[in-house]
Amino acid sequence: MSTKIFAAGAAAAVALAAALHMGGDAHAAPAGQKSVAVIAIVEHPALDAVRDGVKEELKAKGFDAAKNLKWQYQSAQGNTGTAAQIARKFVGDRPDAIVAIATPAAQAVVSATKDIPVVYAAVTDPVAAQLVPSMEPSGSNVTGISDALELDRQVALIRKIVPNAKRVGIVYNPGEANSVVVVKQMQDLLPKSGMSLVEAAAPRTVDVAAAARSLIGKADVIYTSTDNNVVAAYESLVKVGNDAKIPLIAADNDSVKRGAIAAQGVDYYQLGRQVGDVVARILKGEKPGAIASATVNKVQLFVNPGAAQAQGVTLSEDIIKSAAQVIK
Repeated sequence: MSTKIFAAGAAAAVALAAALHMGGDAHAAPAGQKSVAVIAIVEHPALDAVRDGVKEELKAKGFDAAKNLKWQYQSAQGNTGTAAQIARKFVGDRPDAIVAIATPAAQAVVSATKDIPVVYAAVTDPVAAQLVPSMEPSGSNVTGISDALELDRQVALIRKIVPNAKRVGIVYNPGEANSVVVVKQMQDLLPKSGMSLVEAAAPRTVDVAAAARSLIGKADVIYTSTDNNVVAAYESLVKVGNDAKIPLIAADNDSVKRGAIAAQGVDYYQLGRQVGDVVARILKGEKPGAIASATVNKVQLFVNPGAAQAQGVTLSEDIIKSAAQVIK
């Protein structure tokens, strides 16, 4: 998932101050207590669900923030510079493990330490992001859970929702490794289904609306990956879709609640539970380098008939009946 860049000045100073001073003290944990530090690149429903899933799974495994676990959490508020500052602060705190949610956060932490266990979460392609050399046990201090989706299933969903689509638009951050990987794969996959990709770059969250508007008249449908710039500003993209009657198909199920027609996506809370299980194993003595990276094990179809109507599409009864959740 990507980044939301704050303007320089006061906002950045506030974010930096929060990163340096609000995560808790740097003193060693009391005997018997474990310490976990969590960083997310930005706050939005999917990444928040990952964080909450990690905490809940740790509690289920006997590591409770109210009893025997020191828990620190910081959001970089979309600023990669702030992410690097938080990463350095956490490394200085010497926790038993650092959980890094989304690619830029994970890259910042992996760059900052080679010995503290790092568990990445919601990273689409950890190999392309240079977090691990492969999905096999890394032999390093890094492991984690990827939110990679089978893109051929995403293409099939686009075809099912908008059967006559020829041009698929995508808004993405070209500086985000995960998003670039998805774009390249879609460029290869779509022609096999008689479609082509139309790209619109949004290097910052504030660019998402303009990028979406640039697709009007050029795209028959817009597909959104788990790019954090897009997800953080999804309402602005929904407005364009509704106004221009361009159907929106998402990779993130929470985006369906916010106005996409459908998504066959990851349950990010369950992804967080998977990550929490890995962290618990590390807290109990396993080495992160001996734990293979994995992909999320639960994918669900969400649909939003109201959004479909607003964007000029009628969902078939078969699609609605096959959905794990129908948003009213």
